[in-house]
Amino acid sequence: MPNVTVIGAQWGDEGKGKIVDWLSNEADIVVRFQGGNNAGHTIVINKKKIALSLIPSGIIRKNKISIIGNGVVVNPAALLEEIRKLNIAGIKISKKNFRISENSSIIFNFHKKIDEIREERKGPNKIGTTGRGIGPAYEDKVGRRAIRFADLANKIVLKEKIKSVLDYHNIMLAGLNSKLLTQKEIYDEINSYKKEILRYVDRTSKILREAKSLGKKILFEGAQGVLLDIDHGTYPFVTSSNTLPSAASSGTGMPVKEIGYILGIVKAYTTRVGGGPFPSELSNVIGQKLGRIGNEFGTVTGRQRRCGWFDSVITRHSMEVAGIDGIALTKLDVLDSFKEIKICVGYKLYDKKIDYFPLSESDQKNIKPIYETHQGWMKNTQGARSWTDLPALAIKYVRRIEELLQTQVTLLSTSPKRDDTILVRNPFID
Repeated sequence: MPNVTVIGAQWGDEGKGKIVDWLSNEADIVVRFQGGNNAGHTIVINKKKIALSLIPSGIIRKNKISIIGNGVVVNPAALLEEIRKLNIAGIKISKKNFRISENSSIIFNFHKKIDEIREERKGPNKIGTTGRGIGPAYEDKVGRRAIRFADLANKIVLKEKIKSVLDYHNIMLAGLNSKLLTQKEIYDEINSYKKEILRYVDRTSKILREAKSLGKKILFEGAQGVLLDIDHGTYPFVTSSNTLPSAASSGTGMPVKEIGYILGIVKAYTTRVGGGPFPSELSNVIGQKLGRIGNEFGTVTGRQRRCGWFDSVITRHSMEVAGIDGIALTKLDVLDSFKEIKICVGYKLYDKKIDYFPLSESDQKNIKPIYETHQGWMKNTQGARSWTDLPALAIKYVRRIEELLQTQVTLLSTSPKRDDTILVRNPFID
């Protein structure tokens, strides 16, 4: 299969940025297909960290085309700031290496404002959103009132769209006792970026289909993780888009049969940001140690991530709903100094053993993890680039994860550095 789709198989923050960057070396085009600038993909090259929220991680590679697909909601100001930072870092962005789908919906300042107001009003029941307006922007898209990049070049259509936005959101803002929107402030916001942003806007679905006809390799890059999927995640503590690989088709305009090999990124332990169920969470010194060694702080928000042991049950749920072909296991080196390492292999729900993740919110709150204990390898794996560099007990741990997930480790990452990667099988070939 010539194409590859990369998704997170947990609650996000699995290390997708590094893996996509690594795979981009073989790809011709890298395309983001969902989410917004709530994503945070960090790449380390020559000890230099590069954080990306919108632009696909493949932008770091020369002679590659990076595309933001129609399934992404885009904050133009945030995107232009990201482009500016990349240019300063010596990564030049132009229409030769970067395009935005004309059908992508735009995030406005009022979307962020609504996001913040709603989250604040929820009090202790906060979802834990990034406050970047992602949810309200997707609501406008589904409500058929979104302003898309194609609309910016048509004054008549744009005027009608702005009126629709004002009619709807001012009712909402009035109900929230907030300042109402004006036509002028929306036009002013658009005019602040319109000329600069339009140079990158294109019919990206056509570009992708032409690339396919020429035998080019396409890498589809997902954001967040399967467990944050709006339909199949830990609802309501989820993101506002579909994070499954099927979204790579709807979010780019490519046929579903062309998304290729599905690679799930899996951390060697488990983390999540924000509220919601987390059966294997460790609210103790062990969890703190995982967070400290793993540098578990959100790339976008800086929030400290909740940490726990690897949960094979909920990860297997991701594998099943996403149809994952193989996994990339990341951050194995974080476990190097643990004498004992545990894996969640089941749950107890009201004194009954279960081997699946329940979808009921009330059941999710009451499940307790069942663990098996593994001896830690207590040796350094950081920077390992072959199986022979790994301690026998570390290999045993990896094999057990493969057994529990009933799949093969395709890639193994042993540090944030690009080259500290063990390739087991090439997803672009298999």
